[in-house]
Order: sequence, then C-alpha cells, then structure tokens
Amino acid sequence: MTVSLPLVFVLGAFAWGAVKFLGVRTWIVVVIALFGFWLSHTFMAPAIESGTRSGVDVINGSHN
Repeated sequence: MTVSLPLVFVLGAFAWGAVKFLGVRTWIVVVIALFGFWLSHTFMAPAIESGTRSGVDVINGSHN
C-alpha cells in the first residue's frame, strides 16, 4: 500500500509533536520555518532540493 502525504503535513505533524511532547517552544518552530523559507531563496536551494529528492528515493526504494 502506498500513501502519499505532502511534506508540509508531515513536517507540521512533527512540529506539533515536538511542541506537545518534547517541550519545544513554539517561537523556535516558527523561527526554523521562517529560516527554511529564507534558505529556499538562496543559492543553496538546488542542493537542498536534490538532497531531499535523493533521500525520498532512498526511503521509497526507487533508485535510478
């Protein structure tokens, strides 16, 4: 069975769990999210996208 979830949903659930169960402060989650948006508009974006896609391929077992 294959389940497709948007990455935003998975990260949101992880952030909620971190705040609820690990005691991470909400403002830290917001700062990390804003930093991620900022980082996506820099020269690092292609490397981050490539690394993310490679990681997803490894997890899914769909090697090229």
